[in-house]
Amino acid sequence: MKFSDIERSDWEGLKPYLDTCLLPVTGLTGFEQPWEATAELEFLRDAMDCLEAPYKGRVVTYPAFHYVEGPAAAEAVNSVCRKLKGAGFRYVVLMTANHLVAAVPYPDADLVLCPETAGGETMNIASFREKVAADVRGLWQSGAKTAGE
Repeated sequence: MKFSDIERSDWEGLKPYLDTCLLPVTGLTGFEQPWEATAELEFLRDAMDCLEAPYKGRVVTYPAFHYVEGPAAAEAVNSVCRKLKGAGFRYVVLMTANHLVAAVPYPDADLVLCPETAGGETMNIASFREKVAADVRGLWQSGAKTAGE
């Protein structure tokens, strides 16, 4: 469910069920040509669908971080993770389609998901969908942190 789909009057009733926040991180640098930025956003959108669609009744998707380069950007992402938890989300899941973004430690995220391997190879959508399902179920079942450990 997108953050913009939730009305103020509905939030208190939905809040107990929507305990997981999906925070997309695009990882743009600013050097991209318009079509490259479009391709990155479309790739991330398709990856996010692997979490958003099957878990629509439990996950709220927040606005994306687009430009994240350097330690200050990583700390900004971590800061938002802390604040989202402070706002009542039990879990914060980062989703990126950029393996360089996924390689950065985010100790305040509960899970970091990326369809690219550390070497930059892209998983096929079926394999990534299975990975997302297994990792998210594991997160919810254990209630333990899995990112940044």
